[in-house]
Amino acid sequence: MHNNAPRLPRRFWQSRARGALLSFGLWLSLQPADAAETINGARFTEPTTRYAHGILGDTIEYGAVEFTTDTTVVTVRLPQDRVFEDLAPRLADVTLDGAREAIVVESHNKSGAQLAIYDAAGDKIAATPHIGTRFRWLAPIGAADLDGDGHVEIAYVDRPHLAKTLRIWRYKDNALTEIAALPGLTNHRIGEDFISGGLRTCGDRPELIVASADWTRIVSVFYYDGWITSDRGPFNGHKSLAQALNC
Repeated sequence: MHNNAPRLPRRFWQSRARGALLSFGLWLSLQPADAAETINGARFTEPTTRYAHGILGDTIEYGAVEFTTDTTVVTVRLPQDRVFEDLAPRLADVTLDGAREAIVVESHNKSGAQLAIYDAAGDKIAATPHIGTRFRWLAPIGAADLDGDGHVEIAYVDRPHLAKTLRIWRYKDNALTEIAALPGLTNHRIGEDFISGGLRTCGDRPELIVASADWTRIVSVFYYDGWITSDRGPFNGHKSLAQALNC
């Protein structure tokens, strides 16, 4: 982080889905202290083939998500025109109230994917607009205070096989607002059952680790009086991106 913003504790978030490691990314989390109800665990349920995009290697997506808290289990079931087109829910304290929310990719059968945030009660508290067309997807990277402004930003690649644009959204005042769009970057190839790269913090600066649009270079994205992209060397397969997350 920058600009003397307070440091926030973080932990690595990992999960397995579709038989592969979901992400090597870093997802921000706070230790709850006198906090609101927090999500301790989350998983997608009710597999379905009603949205047969197949971008993640098969045509099975999910119709519901289950959240486990200290006191209860909450199930959020989507209507028939939507699915969770994702690997696993990601837990992060987006609201900075000491309680974790869940970040997911949710797709509509006519307007494609959006990034959505759910709280422990199962309410959708914020979401980006849908991409706008059926079978158009986004691949999350990470969540943290990326620019040191005291708010959490969430980054993803918009249409990693087509538009290849990294978008950064700030959560503030109960809404997500896009604050940056950087073209020529990606983190997923059609049919892969994982998302490459992620977020690392070495010292006091969070960095997004992704690939160039042609999959020849590893690229770091960070904030320093503006959004900076830095070449981190040749891309030599998925493991090279994973290694780039190490400090």
